[in-house]
Amino acid sequence: MPKRLVAGMPREAFQAEGIASYKIFIGALLDVTDNLVDGAVVPPRAVVRRDGDDPYLVVAADKGTASFSDTANGIAISRGYWLGDAFASGGSAGYDHKKMGITARGGWEAVKRHFREMDRDIQREQFTAVGVGDMSGDVFGNGMLLSAQTRLVAAFDHRDIFIDPNPDAAKSLAERHRLFALPRSSWQDYDKALISSGGGIFSRSMKSVPLSAEIKTLLGITANHATPNEVITAILKADVDLLWFGGIGTYVRSGLESNAEVGDRANDAIRITGGEVRAKVIGEGANLGATQRGRIEYALKGGRINTDAIDNSAGVNSSDLEVNIKIAVAPLLAAGTLGIEARNAFLVTMTDEVAALCLRNNYLQGLAISLAERAGLAELPDHRELIERLEDRGLLDRAVEFLPSDTVLENRVAAGTALVRPELAVILAYAKLTLYADLLDGRSIDNDYLAGELYRYFPGTLRSTYPEAVAGHRLKREVIATVLANAMINRGGPAFVTDLTAATSASPGETALAYAAARDVYGLSALNTAIDALDTLIDGDVQLALYAEVMALLRQESLWFLRNADVTQGLSDLVQRHAAGVAALRGLRGTDLPASLAQDVAEMAQSLKDKGVPETTAQQIAELPVIGYASDIVLVSERAGVSLADGATAFFGVFTTFRLWPVIAQSRALLLNDRFDRMALDRALANLMRAQRDLTADVLKTEGKSVDAKLVNWQVRRKAGIERTAAAVAELTQGKLTVSRLSVAAGLMADLAQE
Repeated sequence: MPKRLVAGMPREAFQAEGIASYKIFIGALLDVTDNLVDGAVVPPRAVVRRDGDDPYLVVAADKGTASFSDTANGIAISRGYWLGDAFASGGSAGYDHKKMGITARGGWEAVKRHFREMDRDIQREQFTAVGVGDMSGDVFGNGMLLSAQTRLVAAFDHRDIFIDPNPDAAKSLAERHRLFALPRSSWQDYDKALISSGGGIFSRSMKSVPLSAEIKTLLGITANHATPNEVITAILKADVDLLWFGGIGTYVRSGLESNAEVGDRANDAIRITGGEVRAKVIGEGANLGATQRGRIEYALKGGRINTDAIDNSAGVNSSDLEVNIKIAVAPLLAAGTLGIEARNAFLVTMTDEVAALCLRNNYLQGLAISLAERAGLAELPDHRELIERLEDRGLLDRAVEFLPSDTVLENRVAAGTALVRPELAVILAYAKLTLYADLLDGRSIDNDYLAGELYRYFPGTLRSTYPEAVAGHRLKREVIATVLANAMINRGGPAFVTDLTAATSASPGETALAYAAARDVYGLSALNTAIDALDTLIDGDVQLALYAEVMALLRQESLWFLRNADVTQGLSDLVQRHAAGVAALRGLRGTDLPASLAQDVAEMAQSLKDKGVPETTAQQIAELPVIGYASDIVLVSERAGVSLADGATAFFGVFTTFRLWPVIAQSRALLLNDRFDRMALDRALANLMRAQRDLTADVLKTEGKSVDAKLVNWQVRRKAGIERTAAAVAELTQGKLTVSRLSVAAGLMADLAQE
């Protein structure tokens, strides 16, 4: 840090000293960093390296991003560092976070989700908010402009306290816009004539703040005067809809930790506990607005919160995209195909696309946490297994991340509580980081089928204008691993890979291939997009239930492909064949399906339509439990050398014979807290479906002019065994189904298949 700064220095001298120190710091970083020269790694001179080659180093300035990033890039270019002006993002030839408002917009995606799941649309319905920051700041300023329905009743920064007890949403929004555009504005610049009765702007240097009746009602204070710190504490405790963190500092801790443990002495006098927060939602646009233990305390009492790493990730995401776009087009610059000015102009044309990609990631991360939270105790065993595996690999320390101990988890189970959102956010991040590293260590991401994942990362304009630049990206493997890690964990849940690798002994890379197969065979991306379109149009719980149905099929079929196909060979052909099976099965309607299945599909579709789900989407979701048998039907049809239609007829004929539909539906609905019970259930279902396939194959080998005839002849030929087994399965599965009953039933079916 700068060591020659003294109080009272002229602003220009202060800045000059800071820049000089920054140059020394950046130069020192590059002194010990590998470089790339003509595609070969060149280690730094006179440096002993104790790790492998690693020429990738990027930096991002915090305050004064543009000027400091330009300074850093100038040094990198002068040193011949291979990244050039991709070394420091957010400079004059990059994406300006404040102008884009990207960090605040990303955090707002999280805030909108919290309210949407409370069946509130904060873009259309007014809501109250308090906040930390002022309108000159990037995150606070941009955040308080993102909804015309925001009624900001109070805020504070290091200089002033702003209170507007009953604001006019439209007029106050216009005034906030004015302050945001005003260079170096403060709350003192706010037009006081626009503040509602009883409100005002108060300097934090005042000894005492006079409190009007309106302020006392708003903040729950009975005294007529209060110190500025007492007013700020009351603002943090205010009974409002949203508490928005957009300024520097940590303002919420746990009741079990001291201010000293927080490490932010400047705010010790005003900090409150998570249990004292009355706001319904906390949005952490800024870093460390709350401690992790404070977040957990707030969440355990019903507050809606993620973590700062989730809420404000769009800024980092934007920087990553800028760096990778610049890397992509660097060969074009070197070859003279693209000039530097033309490249800079090209970057500008993609600004909105870059923002959309960042916000999409925020949207999906929040959704993933919501789905894990919705599953609750049903997925706690899987989450515990993930935590334990990470600990065993030395990748996670529960104490450091404030994750609950086994004893605490047992107490939570007894109380009916699972992991809360801040905890889920942590294991979500660890799951992604671990999967990313595992994918890079393997070879599956080099599979030709996964090459398309590279293009999902970049803006469409780059893909269409310079496709060869994307295809030849220097960090191609890293980008593919990033895209897959995000997608698999977002769509499958934090424990997705842990569950599948434990159940099959498959590698993370093979799991990625199975994920891609299941996603594409069943067209799950399009179905999820259709559900996305229902934001604020249907109840939040209903929408989450739709996503959960899609997630269940993804998990089920990813596991199926790992167990029943070689995903490392010819994945394109595998996907094509099984997608045809899905299409064929979707073509079955009404009397083509067994009556019980058709009735269940029709009833579920109608139920969803009654809840506001569009007819097409309702039908697609209702069909998923049936469509999920497509892979089994394709497999048995290929082995028997028959059409998919004939294979389906035989398959569902056996299904009806043993009345397996309700048995499987009940099995998949079982909630088990013990991990080994869940593994036993999975194995029993797998054995049951294997027996189902074997018996279907037996039907198809039976003499008969049609499949219906074959089925009848099979039932006659094996009448005794079928009746005996059907009766036993019915007896075992009557009443409350258990894992042991299902296991015995699966065994009886397997015995019949082998007779």
